[in-house]
Amino acid sequence: MNIIRVGVDLAKNVYQVHGVDSEENPVWRGRLSRGKWLNSLMAKVEPGCEVGMEACAGAHHWARELQSQGFVVKLIAPQFVKPYVKSNKNDAQDAEAICEAMSRPTMRFVTVKSVEQQDLQAMHRIRSALVSQRTAKGNQIRGLVAEYGLVAPQKLSHLRRAIPRWLEDAENGLSMQFRRLLDGVRCDLVELDRRVGELDVQVDAIAKAHPMAQRLQQLRGVGPLTATALMAVVGNGEQFAKGRDLAVALGLTPKQHSTGGKDRLLGISKRGDSYLRSLLVHGGRAALYAARDKDDRLSVWAKELAARSHPNVAAVAWANKTARMAWAMIRHDTDYQPERASSRVA
Repeated sequence: MNIIRVGVDLAKNVYQVHGVDSEENPVWRGRLSRGKWLNSLMAKVEPGCEVGMEACAGAHHWARELQSQGFVVKLIAPQFVKPYVKSNKNDAQDAEAICEAMSRPTMRFVTVKSVEQQDLQAMHRIRSALVSQRTAKGNQIRGLVAEYGLVAPQKLSHLRRAIPRWLEDAENGLSMQFRRLLDGVRCDLVELDRRVGELDVQVDAIAKAHPMAQRLQQLRGVGPLTATALMAVVGNGEQFAKGRDLAVALGLTPKQHSTGGKDRLLGISKRGDSYLRSLLVHGGRAALYAARDKDDRLSVWAKELAARSHPNVAAVAWANKTARMAWAMIRHDTDYQPERASSRVA
């Protein structure tokens, strides 16, 4: 059976495959169990065959397994597969669509992540979730005590100091029942603080130990969190032909809706990794603030941009530029070179 390309629709327990021969005729369709699909694939298909999957949960693991067996793996973003789904959606149609999409000469593929990249990504995702839970816990506490006429200034630091005072104040009208409840949610907040602090220590240790993370921190507005997040997402940068491609992938460039030769640019697309984009934008805000007292080329550009644009526009523009410079440093394994910082964003 001369199979040259196989599309695989991944699921939790049952995988659908669709294979075609050199004349693009479907010669293999089937549903395989999770525990047997890889052996079935190796029995029917020779190493060197192209195997395509959507870039979804578990795809990077299976991609590494297939690569270790000599297969050529192509991961495709789900939104690029959808246009090739014929008629009704089902597993067989999805596998066929993946097989069809991966044959397109202009198709863009997702680079397979290494275990190290996935470890970093998992660390950032867990930390981000804990920070969100901590914020929610703080808001819950504020809402509860407001019913008793108590308020605390903004920021969690003020809330942390206020809770012990409320618990110790016998004249504030809190019942013993609510004091016990408040002490319980205070313990929850302390535990979340501890978990976030532990992950911050781990991120700092990785950033100090990895040469590329140290280089990336030479960029203004890039600290250990952003540097390690860039390493997790970008890898060695080979999937991007230039820095602008990374900025586009992170949603830091405008949407376009042009027709009839008339170009129309909209707001930034906000596509791609929202977590990394937010880190870069917040880093851009800090860098813009620090640039007020500097007169180097990049700072002059930033001040001129901030003077004629909204602060949010300037922060996104700085994030765009940071992403491009970060790609150049990662791809070419170089240090930050301030004199080569471009005076343009486009």
